[in-house]
Amino acid sequence: MNLMFIYFMLFFLSGLYVFLSVRSHLLLVLLSLEYMVLSLFFLIFFVFSYNGFTMIFMIIYLVFSVCEGVLGLSILVSMIRFSGNDYVFSSFILC
Repeated sequence: MNLMFIYFMLFFLSGLYVFLSVRSHLLLVLLSLEYMVLSLFFLIFFVFSYNGFTMIFMIIYLVFSVCEGVLGLSILVSMIRFSGNDYVFSSFILC
């Protein structure tokens, strides 16, 4: 169990590193956020299944992560429609 926790934290920290270092395109930022959400999902799943808890929290977490993904994609589509690119630094055009 302890080794799995280290792997999942490594996955999360690698997603966080990509999120903080690659800031040119919004799509790359959204992909790194989804990678972090997926690594947290697997961590919560294994912790809950190891301890024998109910999985209703997993469904709630999945609903919120899907809503986060849909909101990010809608922002991406609106940025591409208004500015023609998905550069993060040109996001002041949306204001």
